[in-house]
Amino acid sequence: MPRRGTETGQPKTVSEGSAQPKTVSEGSAPPKTAAERVSEGARDGTPGAAPAERPYPALALLEFESIAVGIQAADRMVKRAPIALLKAGTVHPGHYLVLVAGSVASTEEAYGEGLATGERALIDAVLLPDVHPQVYGGCLGARRKLEREALGVLETRCVASLLRAADAAVKGTPVAIVEIRLADDLGGRAFVLFDGEIADVEAALEIGSGRIAPEHLITCTIMPRLDAAVRAAIEEGTRFAPCTLLQPEGVEAAESLGI
Repeated sequence: MPRRGTETGQPKTVSEGSAQPKTVSEGSAPPKTAAERVSEGARDGTPGAAPAERPYPALALLEFESIAVGIQAADRMVKRAPIALLKAGTVHPGHYLVLVAGSVASTEEAYGEGLATGERALIDAVLLPDVHPQVYGGCLGARRKLEREALGVLETRCVASLLRAADAAVKGTPVAIVEIRLADDLGGRAFVLFDGEIADVEAALEIGSGRIAPEHLITCTIMPRLDAAVRAAIEEGTRFAPCTLLQPEGVEAAESLGI
């Protein structure tokens, strides 16, 4: 059973001489949370780093093969403990994901409730009590530019396994997460892109793949010196439909081919 923490529910007092909470002037918008800033930066496709700090220390994701059971599990989880429901909804191919975050104790308690509720329809699940900021941001759509020598790709059949692997890899090596894609438009698959020096990316892939059950791992690969055109395409995004036409310098002209 997961460890269950207690919430005191007592209001915090402000000692004399300490900073007073900031007020929002009438008509102005309240300040955005770190999670909102990451999510907004990702929606317009602009690559950008995740926040240095995490709004919450712990993160959990549960993946269900039944939509009905997934919704029921999400409902019971948020009723069980004071957690943040970051995302919940359907993904390909008819699965349901529940992504939550909060204090370690509250997230563990909610995670245990979700496992118990949805056990009959559970595909995979992960609890990260000290989630890396890049993994947290990547789950919300944050992207980074490719800045170093090599690109690594780790691909899985399940979403939860991918997050477990990415968290271990980025904690164990000095690589950066370029992007995390979770299930949507991927037939239920998930992948993460790592940016770093060749040796570091190799180590990250070894660490990450070692955290994945063999039946959940599709493949992991490294591109030591990525072609400039491919690099530009990845920096625009990894979805095919919105990718712009790229014409690398030196490419054969259609006229020279008699077209």
